[in-house]
Amino acid sequence: MCAEQIVSENDCNMLIVNSMFSKNNTSAITSRVYKKDNSFKCNTCGKSLSTPGSLSRHIRTHTAKMPFKCDACGKCSSESGNVKTDEKELNGGKEFGCDFCQNSFSQLGNLSHNVGQQAVQKPFKCDFCSTSFPHLPALQRHIRKHTGEKPFKCDVCGNCFKESGHLVNHIRLHTGEKPFKCNLCTKIFTQSSSLKRHMLTHSGEKPFKCDICGKRYPALKSLTIHERQHTGEKPFKCNSCGRCFSVSGNLKIHQRHHTGEKPYKCEVCGKCFSISTSLKRHTRIHRGEKPFRCDVCDMRFSQSASLKRHKHNHTGEKLHKCDVCEMSFFVPDTLKRHKRHHTGEKAFKCITCGKDFSEASSLKRHVRYHTGEKPFKCDVCGKSFTQSASMKRHIRNHTGDKPFKCDVCGETYSTSSTLKIHLRHHVE
Repeated sequence: MCAEQIVSENDCNMLIVNSMFSKNNTSAITSRVYKKDNSFKCNTCGKSLSTPGSLSRHIRTHTAKMPFKCDACGKCSSESGNVKTDEKELNGGKEFGCDFCQNSFSQLGNLSHNVGQQAVQKPFKCDFCSTSFPHLPALQRHIRKHTGEKPFKCDVCGNCFKESGHLVNHIRLHTGEKPFKCNLCTKIFTQSSSLKRHMLTHSGEKPFKCDICGKRYPALKSLTIHERQHTGEKPFKCNSCGRCFSVSGNLKIHQRHHTGEKPYKCEVCGKCFSISTSLKRHTRIHRGEKPFRCDVCDMRFSQSASLKRHKHNHTGEKLHKCDVCEMSFFVPDTLKRHKRHHTGEKAFKCITCGKDFSEASSLKRHVRYHTGEKPFKCDVCGKSFTQSASMKRHIRNHTGDKPFKCDVCGETYSTSSTLKIHLRHHVE
């Protein structure tokens, strides 16, 4: 049996790469790079690259080999350039200066990206935020973030999207198609970007570093989002209430409070949710799953937030204090809602009648009057209600329960409003 037949697939790749580095092949390689001829193919995933060096580096993403070690900190990397950069940073070096904006960078790649941003002509300007783009289609896609226009519609569920690529990815949720497969652990994905991010978990590489705090990220997009924490930049603005966000996904979720959109539906009971994580938490109720345990009393919960609130029963701590009236609260969200009573802020607006509300839950209940939705149904007689509180009051007519008691004469009532009417007789 020959040597090529007994070595592994990745070793075959390396043998091919090594043979390409012979002196006789130097001119051929230069020619391919100049012509951008991607002639060097990876036997594992089929990707083609323009140079043997690029192929060699690419192969390491499959093998997760990190042969280059930093002498200063002992950290390993799959690329020698990352080690050199790490050594420079430990010595405080930022030797690559930009002639356009006078900023300095520790990595040549970061400088190249910055120069590209400065040098490329961007004649197409956004009238909303003044951001410029090199091409008209890029500007058109960007404008949809301001206008909220979603011209691409799913024929299956009716959901709309701002970009055709997002619709293609969404349709795979209906079909179950996952065309992107990891060659190392056989995990499959609906999007190529998800596979690329996943591959970095095998290599451990985080090539994008924040110049302010030094934190590293596997993707440039993650670094860009992180840098907004330092700059305070919030480029994504809600057209309904003016609130701004640092991440476009957070704006998208926020806008559902105004529109009442709930694209995530429970297959068991039909209840709908505005975000996927809420649906995920809800399904635990049907499965009886309670993964969060209190280490004091062993009580279990289906949500981490419920466990967090429960723990305050043991500690009695109310760390979140109102600076206006000095009331204290267990959780910051409750304090945030409370402060709106002082400020009079009503950030949630009904798109049907224009009425404003201080809380998302109030808007949610109000929208049902327009839609006619009555999600709360009595198990005894089948009557439906727009609010759970209305259903609870109704059920007392069946059970005869009268939880509201008069402290003067001991008479009991099924609703608090009836008790209030009764109390007037004692006052008179």
